[in-house]
Amino acid sequence: MTLALMLLGLFALIMINVPIAVALGAVAVVAMVATQGLDILPNVALVMYDGSRSFPLLAIPLFILAGAIMNASGISRRLIAFASALFGFVRGGLAMINIGVSMFFAEISGSAVADVAAVGTILIPSMQKRGYPRAFAAAVTSSAASLAIIIPPSIPMILYGVMANASIVQLFVAGIVPGVIGGFSMMLLCYYFARRYGWPVEEIFNLRRVWRTFKEAIWAFVMPVIILGSIFGGFVTATEGAGLAVVAALLIGGVVYRELDLRFLRQAILDGAVQTAVVMLLVAASALVGVYLTEMRLPQQLAQAILGMTENKYVILALLNLFFLVIGFFLHSAAAIILVIPIVIPLITAVGIDPVHFGLIVTLNLAIGQQTPPVASVLITACSIAKADIWEVSRVNVWFIAVLTAVLLLVTYVPIVPMGLVDYFYR
Repeated sequence: MTLALMLLGLFALIMINVPIAVALGAVAVVAMVATQGLDILPNVALVMYDGSRSFPLLAIPLFILAGAIMNASGISRRLIAFASALFGFVRGGLAMINIGVSMFFAEISGSAVADVAAVGTILIPSMQKRGYPRAFAAAVTSSAASLAIIIPPSIPMILYGVMANASIVQLFVAGIVPGVIGGFSMMLLCYYFARRYGWPVEEIFNLRRVWRTFKEAIWAFVMPVIILGSIFGGFVTATEGAGLAVVAALLIGGVVYRELDLRFLRQAILDGAVQTAVVMLLVAASALVGVYLTEMRLPQQLAQAILGMTENKYVILALLNLFFLVIGFFLHSAAAIILVIPIVIPLITAVGIDPVHFGLIVTLNLAIGQQTPPVASVLITACSIAKADIWEVSRVNVWFIAVLTAVLLLVTYVPIVPMGLVDYFYR
């Protein structure tokens, strides 16, 4: 009953446009005072401070900064040129280029919003000039960008790892195969539409141009090798890898390519600081909720109630998938992870679901949530760049959402897909 009242109060505040972090903090403080009295108030600031100074969380602003440097230094442009030379001869190749660049950019930024902003500003206008419908250009850019929270490194995975006390490196490894499956499935869908509607071939395949653009982009390809290789090899933590990404982007963009646009970079850093501040305030507020839930043993009570109905973990996974899909309609991925994970972790532990496996299920659900209004942060960004109506884009985007949903079901019920590499390297 208490948990239901807290959720009701939270959604009531959100519906009247109270910021989610403020709403979380307010609900938690009211619940703590109601059950423990006013004497608990001096502890509020300490709990929020302790909850937001976790070392792994430092990776979030660092990966955002690395993505900003890539945009400001010509790295993204070189990646697009190489992808165009490689896939441009295929019908619908520009859409495939869009997906391929998003998959690569995801390996540096870890943020779907950063991905769609970087790739969309270049490729959406290009697709429109080549005769692709405005709605399709926005839809493919938006859905491909959501691969950024599946392919490592991933900011939502970092948040999940902190909230669930799960290995962030293993979460990164678990995301590789589902991310690749999702990306290539979207490419096949684009090829189908291109054949159906007669969309153009961009250029004749030219091996010399492939080689030339590869040489120009080779330093960009070095970045994920250094960063992910260091993380997966156990040489650095995910947080240290994020710092390495910033250093590599600065050296490659500023020293090797000598194209670092300082004005653009300054604005990107300011935007990244604001985005980081929002996430950290959410984390601090969630610490209050977590302390209260732990003291009241509400997650354990919820787990016992569900286990009283069924102990079949596949049924429980289906219920949790449905729950996260609904939550994704209304909450951003960071807020959903911070709010829900502390509540459901005792349940998945009780039925023997691996926390790393469940982390992939959560992030895929939230990738879908980024594409479904009314919140749909990534979809809204793509529509803004394309100057397209969100509902018109959504009618096209439903096909790409179907691809993400199929990957979600594959990950949920065929655990070897996300966990095969994890088991091979770490267990």
